[in-house]
Amino acid sequence: MAFPLLFFFFFFLSYAAFASPSPSSSPFTEKAALIRYWNRKIPNNLPHPAFLVSKLTPLSASDATTFFNLAASDPSLLSSHLASFCSAAGLLCPTDLTPSLSSYPPDSDFAAYQNSNFTNYGTKSADGLSSFKNYSDGLNVPLDTFRRYGRDSAGHDDKFSFYAPDGNVVTANFTSYGTNTAGGTDGFTSYDESSNVPDLKFNNYAAEGTGREGVFTQYSDNTNAGDQAFNSYGKNGNGATSDFSSYANNSNVIGSTFTHYGEEGNGVNDTFASYGDNGNVPENNFRSYGDGTNGGVDKFTSYRDQSNVGDNFFTSYEKGGNVGTADFTNYGNSFNPGSDNFKGYGQGSFNDQITFKEYFADNTSFTVYAKTGVDFKEYHNTSSSSIPTASAVDTKSAVENKKKQDLAKRFVEPGKFFRERSLKKGTVMPMPDIRDRMPPRSFLPRSISGKIPFSAASVDGIFHILPDTAMGKAVDSTLADCKRAPSHGETKRCAASAEDMIDFAVAVLGNDIEVRSTANTTGSKGNILVGDVRGVNGGKVTESVSCHQSLFPYLVYYCHSVPRVRVYVADILAVDTKEKINQGVAICHLDTSDWSPTHGAFVALGPGPGKIEVCHWIFEGDMTWTVADHA
Repeated sequence: MAFPLLFFFFFFLSYAAFASPSPSSSPFTEKAALIRYWNRKIPNNLPHPAFLVSKLTPLSASDATTFFNLAASDPSLLSSHLASFCSAAGLLCPTDLTPSLSSYPPDSDFAAYQNSNFTNYGTKSADGLSSFKNYSDGLNVPLDTFRRYGRDSAGHDDKFSFYAPDGNVVTANFTSYGTNTAGGTDGFTSYDESSNVPDLKFNNYAAEGTGREGVFTQYSDNTNAGDQAFNSYGKNGNGATSDFSSYANNSNVIGSTFTHYGEEGNGVNDTFASYGDNGNVPENNFRSYGDGTNGGVDKFTSYRDQSNVGDNFFTSYEKGGNVGTADFTNYGNSFNPGSDNFKGYGQGSFNDQITFKEYFADNTSFTVYAKTGVDFKEYHNTSSSSIPTASAVDTKSAVENKKKQDLAKRFVEPGKFFRERSLKKGTVMPMPDIRDRMPPRSFLPRSISGKIPFSAASVDGIFHILPDTAMGKAVDSTLADCKRAPSHGETKRCAASAEDMIDFAVAVLGNDIEVRSTANTTGSKGNILVGDVRGVNGGKVTESVSCHQSLFPYLVYYCHSVPRVRVYVADILAVDTKEKINQGVAICHLDTSDWSPTHGAFVALGPGPGKIEVCHWIFEGDMTWTVADHA
């Protein structure tokens, strides 16, 4: 059994606030109608849990009729009523960019801005300082465009502190920073740090500068599951100094493209300190570092150091240079080897002094490098080593085990997976971050959701989701995951309404069922003490239906049957006071034989598929259905 990727990645759009009346407030709301449907399908008179009731549609009967008539006539008609539809139904809808803001005077001190189309800041400034501190901090799905910061300035200092950190499903475009400047300094501290599902583009940082000092400290460090591109850093510089400290370090499943760093510079001093270090399954593509430079110094310190697998392409370092110095310190010293392809080191250079200190890789291709004038200090390739002795094998095994333990600490959050024996009163264990990172949304009634074609073209068109954005890509991913064939032994359905979810759970488990989730998030990211533990249905091996949120303008849940599990309800206590702070729901998968050997559970727990059971908490926002426990 394999969990869908979207179970780990969380999302999405700014939303219209809405009130959710209790089902008892009026019998004529769509929520009340859904409660009646629930009672007919599951007639066991068990309470309706608040965590699921809160997700039911807030539509009044009259509003539901209005939007149903539109959808039934032509679903695209909902698009022309999007603002009222999103507000009344509690949906997630994109925030349009505000009109362009342009031509701010030099020496401005701009403290904060959000979700904006920003055209010019500090253009043609002379002397002085322009400072921009915070742009779209901590937003959920910022959609930002920033054009021309500090262009054509002379002797002017520009600083930009934070651009869209801590965002969720970020689409960001930065077009030009410090282009065609003379003298002065450029400082960019942090671009999209700690973002979730980023889709980032940055063009032209300190390009065509003369005697300019450019420093870029952090670009998308600590980000999760997205794509990013950086085009042109210090290109065509003259006597300039460029320093890039950190790009995509400590990121998870990121696709990165970096092109044109210090290309065709004259007498420049360029340093790139760290690219993709400590990444998990990165896809890195770096093209053109210092190509066509004349004189000057280029240094690249570390490329994907201590990363875990992934694919890497580095094309062209100091190609066609003239009388320069190039130094590459460390390439591909991975934690777990990935595939590495390095093409074109010092190719066609003339009178350059080129040094490559260390190149680490097992699955490598290093082609087209200068045959003379290049000094390789060390090349590490374990596949070319001699046959190891028995003691060497034992040593290698110990090293590999240590690697697995280190990998678990780095890439699998403590407590995310655990063994069944941990669910014992008195156990102290870490709890992962079980908070729901998605913003609130509601289900649509099936009468409306069933009229909206389940396709990217229809959903993007109706909800004004722009092409080539993080939001659009995430919707595509949801649809692909919903439409893929089930895994071996899996029964699955994407529930686009609460009625769909109830029907699927009843079809799998029968009509005497109940649904559970962990009560709250208290205890997350810290140690907890396990209190009283109760096995659902006497702790017998059973089947459940687990439902995980997916990215969509309205609630869509990926629901799948999970055979051969045990479900537990556990009191969660504070370690110091022994007071109850939460009630957790945990599910233990007893048959893991079809799971991938690289699943995070085996990274954290060992030893591999089919050899151990794996347990995890039900996170906030997710749920599991089981046969009702009337004990």
